[in-house]
Amino acid sequence: MAELDADLGHIIPSSVLAPFWAKLVVGFVSLVCFARSYDGDFVFDDSEAIINNKVAGVVGRADLLGALFFLLSFLGYCKAFRESNKEGTHSTFWVLLSILLGAVAMLCKEQGITVLGLNAVFDILVIGKLNVLEMVQKVLHKDKSLENLGVLRNGGLLFRMTLLASGGAGVLYMRWKIMGTGPPAFTEVDNPASFADSMLVRAINYNYYYSLNAWLLLCPWWLCFDWSMGCIPLIKSAGDWRVIALAALWFCLIGLICQALCSEDSHKRRILTLGLGFLIIPFLPASNLFFRVGFVVAERVLYLPSAGYCMLLTFGFGALSKHTKKKKLIATVVLGILFINMLRCMIRSGEWRDEEQLFRSALSVCPLNAKVHYNVGKNLADKGNQTAAIRYYREAVRLNPKYVHAMNNLGNILKERNELQEAEELLSLAVQIQPDFAAAWMNLGIVQNSLKRFEAAEQSYRTAIKHRRKYPDCYYNLGRLYADLNRHVDALNAWRNATVLKPEHSLAWNNMIILLDNTGNLAQAEAVGREALELIPNDHSLMFSLANVLGKSQKYKESEALFLKAIKAHPNSASYHGNLAVLYHRWGHLDLAKKHYEISLQLDPTASGTKENYSLLRRKLEQKQKKDV
Repeated sequence: MAELDADLGHIIPSSVLAPFWAKLVVGFVSLVCFARSYDGDFVFDDSEAIINNKVAGVVGRADLLGALFFLLSFLGYCKAFRESNKEGTHSTFWVLLSILLGAVAMLCKEQGITVLGLNAVFDILVIGKLNVLEMVQKVLHKDKSLENLGVLRNGGLLFRMTLLASGGAGVLYMRWKIMGTGPPAFTEVDNPASFADSMLVRAINYNYYYSLNAWLLLCPWWLCFDWSMGCIPLIKSAGDWRVIALAALWFCLIGLICQALCSEDSHKRRILTLGLGFLIIPFLPASNLFFRVGFVVAERVLYLPSAGYCMLLTFGFGALSKHTKKKKLIATVVLGILFINMLRCMIRSGEWRDEEQLFRSALSVCPLNAKVHYNVGKNLADKGNQTAAIRYYREAVRLNPKYVHAMNNLGNILKERNELQEAEELLSLAVQIQPDFAAAWMNLGIVQNSLKRFEAAEQSYRTAIKHRRKYPDCYYNLGRLYADLNRHVDALNAWRNATVLKPEHSLAWNNMIILLDNTGNLAQAEAVGREALELIPNDHSLMFSLANVLGKSQKYKESEALFLKAIKAHPNSASYHGNLAVLYHRWGHLDLAKKHYEISLQLDPTASGTKENYSLLRRKLEQKQKKDV
């Protein structure tokens, strides 16, 4: 047992530092690397994963949780041999626990299941000390001593392989029952190489992607939040200089594999095998070998392989230090690499603080990526910089002429700037490319409504609702169209549908109250207003609309209370003060009316209705003064 412990410790060495100091150093380095972004904004897909996610935001930690349980599973498998009483035996409890932890890793992230494959390789080549070269030579020479090869006659190994295979099959079956038979459907912009007609082109480009991933491990300087949409142009001929990267990758990889499998040094074989296992096996689900994946390069899938990279790098520097007297120089190089990577991590951490920095950092890495330009444009539009946003949206459409989301957003901005003809052309093209794009159909309807093309607008709204049944905003806009056409019943029905689908839809409630008020249905308007305020009690615009209705119904006290509450929530609204003044004017509280007319005119001196009412009140007050005199 002591001999096995020492052997395992040699392959997976413990920290040189005491456990407390090792944890302290790792914790400090992590803090330095990521301290710049701990109070950053939620950016990119955080909005869907965390902000808008009602079940849990833990989905945003899928890669970290998957890596955690992956490593726990591997360490559990190692523990199975440490807990055994003699070499070649194992603790079944720890093997089963390792399989369970592997299942949990897969539930966090699909690549977590690969830990079972890593455990099998570790068991056969590292624990079992199988010499592949020796075995191949014996097979070729039909050596009878092959039958006596210890690792092949080891009943414990066969039992463990059976457990791992059964566990893996069970986990895959569970995944199939939960999520179905295959991966999601992806488009050509997500992974262009997988849609190439030529198998040779696919193979060359897949291998180029592998070389890019290897380069990101070696030199993580080109980092981008998204590598799709033309970020990496396809290699279509052998004359493309990028094929050199493929040759370099396989030259290094084949060299390492040969050393791992064929070296006469048993210790070297086992270290290299473990490092290559960590490097390659967790990456296999992202390799496109078994199924199409929805990305070209994804930095997150390198999280686990980076452990193998660190093992290989450490072993390489260790071997180099044994063959040279310049140990200080090697130590300096290692520390320099660590410092440079820490610095890069700090810079990247700062870029993830907010969306503007994140998206702009991608422009220099992937200038051909339409999604990068789209996200920069969206960020600028959200900040009110429409002119700059238009420039980036146009570039996104130029780079990807079928980018319907960029067309939709660009059409929206042009609509707001009253450039209706171009907006209609863009939105029409978007729905032509993607006929089920409900948001584009709704926005097209809004533009057509503004162009007084009411029948076309109604048809666009109806098409949007057909493709997205629960679409409250579209019902709201359809109601506005009907109101413009004086189809009041249809308008009320559309707005009611909007509030059923989205009870907090303040604009739909407001429009119902105002339409009923304007058509003289005060009792119904009051009922709708009270219903709305029960659902959205702090909405000052609803208070204002209901207060107007109550004032016309001569319920002055209740109307006054709502006006004052609305003004408290929004004190700088000229119309709120102006309408409260009208209420006081009707009620006969002329001094209070005068006060609020004056406040309203201070906030908006151009309000003609308020000016007129104020003039009437002043004349009335002057006449009253003369009478009193």
